[in-house]
Amino acid sequence: MTSAPRAVARLVAMAAALLAGGSALAAPPILVSVTGGGALAGPTGKTLYTYDKDEPGSGKSSCSGSCASSWPPLFAAGSDTASSDYSIVTRDDGKRQWAYRGKPLYYFSKDEKPGDMTGDGMLGTWHVAKP
Repeated sequence: MTSAPRAVARLVAMAAALLAGGSALAAPPILVSVTGGGALAGPTGKTLYTYDKDEPGSGKSSCSGSCASSWPPLFAAGSDTASSDYSIVTRDDGKRQWAYRGKPLYYFSKDEKPGDMTGDGMLGTWHVAKP
């Protein structure tokens, strides 16, 4: 294991420990350091992405149906509240989704483990969410 994946694994473990008192899947995204910079990751440590077709600050997601199957949203629980650069948008189906600086956040279904970024640049419209 190289040092970058080891560092990611340590950060994910620390985040999980911090979140143990609440619902780890409903927590706001966490910043995970990766080689060459930083990327936002969900509570499980998997990379988060933004979609160019989402208009920042619109409060809406443009990815639903088959799009959301490939790019699952980072859902927010009903009790979660926005803070700082993180907001919550309500999807067309009524579910709540985390957003960063007004852009809804998604996972990529083909990322298998924390630190994977295989969706970056996909179709020219998907990008790793960075602080």
